[in-house]
Amino acid sequence: MSPMKTPPTAAETRAALARQAAFAAADAAALDGLLSVRPPEAGPRPEPVWDEATVVSHEVVRERYRRLTLSCGTIAATALAGQFLMITVPPHGGERILLPRPMAIHRRNPLRGTIEVIYGVAGRGTTALAAVTPGQRLLVTGPLGRGFEFPAGTRRALMIGRGVGVCAVMGSVEDAEARGIRATLVASGRTRGSLIGAAECAELGARFIPVTDEEGSADLPALGALLRSEFAAGPPDVVFVCGAGVLTRLAAELGAEWGVPVQASLEAHMACGLGYCHGCAAPVRTDPAVEGPLVCVDGPVFDAAV
Repeated sequence: MSPMKTPPTAAETRAALARQAAFAAADAAALDGLLSVRPPEAGPRPEPVWDEATVVSHEVVRERYRRLTLSCGTIAATALAGQFLMITVPPHGGERILLPRPMAIHRRNPLRGTIEVIYGVAGRGTTALAAVTPGQRLLVTGPLGRGFEFPAGTRRALMIGRGVGVCAVMGSVEDAEARGIRATLVASGRTRGSLIGAAECAELGARFIPVTDEEGSADLPALGALLRSEFAAGPPDVVFVCGAGVLTRLAAELGAEWGVPVQASLEAHMACGLGYCHGCAAPVRTDPAVEGPLVCVDGPVFDAAV
């Protein structure tokens, strides 16, 4: 029998919360002056639908995440890489979850008519979602937002994701495989056991580079050196990134060195996902007299440049 863990003291809990707040502030500050709304899209976005999607499977994946597979043929057939869903969470334990949860579309399978999302259980909404079982139906809205776009002539692409941020860029790895683009995915996380994407990259023929906090390889100086070495013979034609502000700044700095564009996907709390509530302002500098862009409709993918 394993020994019982001693609960943290009040002082330890306060210290942990203070560290989290400090990291969040530093991560947000890293985006200051970095992002801009992308130029007009080359073509129209797919129209979002409201669908009662059937839960095909719901399983634990890696150390701390869950993979939810939904049957939703329209979204599976039309979703673009980097778009997201709003999932209405059913009541749980007598508690009603009022607002839907935004989640990046991790994988799309048009032939099977299924889509996948991967999420971590962190609050009331995801705790309730974790109780959903196969056969249940969930109200989903999507596909939503502006996704990633490969510049014309792209031959090599670098994707970087931190935690579930890997899910936001995985659709672009799928598209790269379909277009004959050589893709490299850097997956960053706390431990090897928490990393997402290795099996998917093996399936899609993409290069997978794991970096972790426990090994020190996810530290920004170490990661920057690794990527400069990885692409010493020639840079990628585009960089896609999601999961942390400091990681986005590193990607933008590398993009400036290499002379290539960088597209960054943002994560944000939102109530509707459609631009109605104006609750997900993007950290983009604008005229103070004019309402700024929204993550849900102007993003979640923005240009990132130092």
